Amino acid sequence: MKSKTILVIGATGATGKHVVNQMLNLGHNVRVIARSKERMVSLLSNDLKDSKLLTVTESSILDVNEDDLIQKHVKGCDAVVQCLGHNMTMKGLYGKPRKLVADSAQHLCEAIEKSKSSSPIKFILMGSNGVANPDGTDNKRPFIERVLLAIIRALIPPHSDNEDAAKYVSNVGKENSAIEWVVVRPDDLIDGEVSEYTIFDKPQKGLFGSNVSTRANVANMMCNLILKDDLWSEWKFKMPGPVDKKEESNTTSKK
Repeated sequence: MKSKTILVIGATGATGKHVVNQMLNLGHNVRVIARSKERMVSLLSNDLKDSKLLTVTESSILDVNEDDLIQKHVKGCDAVVQCLGHNMTMKGLYGKPRKLVADSAQHLCEAIEKSKSSSPIKFILMGSNGVANPDGTDNKRPFIERVLLAIIRALIPPHSDNEDAAKYVSNVGKENSAIEWVVVRPDDLIDGEVSEYTIFDKPQKGLFGSNVSTRANVANMMCNLILKDDLWSEWKFKMPGPVDKKEESNTTSKK
């Protein structure tokens, strides 16, 4: 397989670090925009800490001007992965930038569209099962969940930010041959090693279900979307999510 080149945003986060490690382990080139190169390197497995396949630019994605983003970071990439999230602190939840996820997604998508790539660049956005697919194909949530989400939307800015990001991405690419996208919506996130999982086209059990998604599995799904063209063809322009596989599950698999 020809080596790929990807750009990862949110690479020092709990899921993004797995994307970086897994792609480097497979021999692919990884570009990262992160505030701290030292922190990024500290999150790599020991055999990858000196990898020549990794390039780290110290910056916030929103501080990178469009020309630099296109020429130095996006150009030459096969895929761009955004795993950004707000820090779970008062400043992270209620401070600026309030639209970190949505603004970053727009910044990246516009750079991809203007990069004039000869083939489509894949854009993968990490969302959550609490974010509805804007196309209206998700199952209708129970009344209590709809009320709870309305409260969360009003009181916790990061939730509406994630919704705005998904809504923005859902409207790009279909009329621009430079970009294709997938929004990955995992269930409750847990730590652990890569294991078997099932990919569903929509949330299966709602906010109060028992499904979980191991962060390493979420990263594995993202890496497979980049590397396996048949998997990408199945899910592009959609908002699927991986669920850790359970022997007792009787739901239909889509993997």
